[in-house]
Amino acid sequence: MNLDFLGTLQRTHKCGELRSTNSGETITIMGWVNRRRDHGNLIFLDVRDRTGITQVVLDKEVSPLAHAKAEAARPEYVVAVTGRVRERGEGLKNPKMETGDIEVVAQELLLLNDAKTPPFPIADDAPITNEEIRLKYRYLDLRRPELQRNFVLRHKVTRAIRDFLSDNDFLEIETPLLTRSTPEGARDYLVPSRVHPGHFYALPQSPQIFKQILMISGFDRYFQVARCFRDEDLRADRQPDFTQIDLEMTFPQQETIFKIVEGFLHAAFSTAGIELGTEAFVQMTYDEAVAKYGIDKPDMRLPAMVDLSAQLTAELRETLKIDPALPVLGFTIPRVGELSGTARKALVNEIRGGFGDCGLDFLDVARLRTNEAFVPLAEAIDGKLSMEMAIFDGTSHTGNDLAVVITPKPGTPAMWNYDRQWIWKRVGQLRLDLAKKYAEKHGLFTQTGTAADFKFLWVTDFPMYEWNEEHKTWDAAHHPFTSPHEDDITSGRLVHDKGAVRALAYDIVLNGTELGSGSIRIHRKDVQAEIFRSLGMSDEEAHERFGFFLDALEYGTPPHGGIALGLDRIVMILAGATSLREVIAFPKTAKAIDLMVDAPTPVSDVQLRDLSLRVTKRS
Repeated sequence: MNLDFLGTLQRTHKCGELRSTNSGETITIMGWVNRRRDHGNLIFLDVRDRTGITQVVLDKEVSPLAHAKAEAARPEYVVAVTGRVRERGEGLKNPKMETGDIEVVAQELLLLNDAKTPPFPIADDAPITNEEIRLKYRYLDLRRPELQRNFVLRHKVTRAIRDFLSDNDFLEIETPLLTRSTPEGARDYLVPSRVHPGHFYALPQSPQIFKQILMISGFDRYFQVARCFRDEDLRADRQPDFTQIDLEMTFPQQETIFKIVEGFLHAAFSTAGIELGTEAFVQMTYDEAVAKYGIDKPDMRLPAMVDLSAQLTAELRETLKIDPALPVLGFTIPRVGELSGTARKALVNEIRGGFGDCGLDFLDVARLRTNEAFVPLAEAIDGKLSMEMAIFDGTSHTGNDLAVVITPKPGTPAMWNYDRQWIWKRVGQLRLDLAKKYAEKHGLFTQTGTAADFKFLWVTDFPMYEWNEEHKTWDAAHHPFTSPHEDDITSGRLVHDKGAVRALAYDIVLNGTELGSGSIRIHRKDVQAEIFRSLGMSDEEAHERFGFFLDALEYGTPPHGGIALGLDRIVMILAGATSLREVIAFPKTAKAIDLMVDAPTPVSDVQLRDLSLRVTKRS
């Protein structure tokens, strides 16, 4: 096939721009052949670019040469078309296309490049089940309309956030990608130094220390659309390299930071046509979140759990053989409807099978008021659960909601002795699992494109430390630069009762997904040194690893705080996607492999020698 050269031909319009107002104009569009339909003397090419699709008519009588070239054209060929815009006739308009009122009658067609048959269809939004094929041919996958929309959305969201922060006196400042390893919860990606054999840089898990130093440097308000790297196990909402909206400010209260974040989230969601309203986001402490939802990132589209312990009399506990020392928790899944005896039995077995090794005992699952086997229990809990449902959705309980009541088995597991919230966490997970199981019935996870779909929440007052049972040590729950509450410092709890210390840390949560995490930072050297000691770090080790930062704290460090939100997660939720891979241009698989470029790969012996490295097999 003889392909054409573009020469000096200039594109006058994009494919999605043409309307009836362009009728009679001679225009030039360029793009890919989306579809081809051959009707003999008439050939129709749908030509596509990022902006949309225009129907092109190749009429043998108007331009025999263009028609002959169109006979050779196939989907994904790259073409240029010069022709006259005309309005489509009655009954021929396509209301599903932005350009559906017009078509272009081609006078000239250039075939700029041909294309092999793609391994999957590009012309429509049909789902592609083989994700590995999609990622291997990512350059084709990205042409699909769904992916194109996602990245237009990502651009708009990023721009809206940048504009909002700039308008609120934040300065965008870049921090290094080659830095030193710091403890932030995940493994670092290490980069060997050629100039300093045996020494390594680390790719940043976040710009944490640098942004705090920027506050010490007097920049007052900083932000960055920051690339971050974490060598951790992957899942749908994690990638080894990702992007976060990172910000820091001096002299803030928590509420100051909350107001800024809520402001740029309003701006971001507005780009998708979603106006979030004027009310501030709901706030809840960590302890409240665990007690009501069994998790520190609650999905508030679902009713909260209910502690039913007080509803059960001693006599009823004796009858049902429920240990009086153990809590009884219940929850409802809305609008599940009537369950047959067979379905109820299957659900009982499913719950027992999934949680049988975790110390939970299943008591009751049924529509309220209809389970004859546990009439006393149903009567005891019905009012309590009905009240919670009324609080949740403003309506009275109808009896169509699935009710589940759980208590730990007699002879509680060892973990109960050091984690009194264990039962709430396990029941909270069951609540989420059943909500997903019946999602089509209750419909609470379905996006309708309105603000009601999005339930934001601030979770505050996280524990400062987490107990590491394996190593018998206290670890930082967030990171070691988070400030404890002042009264935890002055009371001595910071030293003598670490399990009771609360952090000035906060998460922003949306529909059960953590969007971001932040805190008020430590700005005093004595407190920072004590935190390092409490994590088992000697003064010598702390100085070796963080001496530059401890020194900086001695030069008039202002109180400061900040937060980082995952840009990828924000866009994922707005796009209605279920994986970050749908909103990251070139993502990795669950095994951290880039299938398109086949990375990671071995390197040559010369490269290893230059870096003073040698590869050995893991024993």
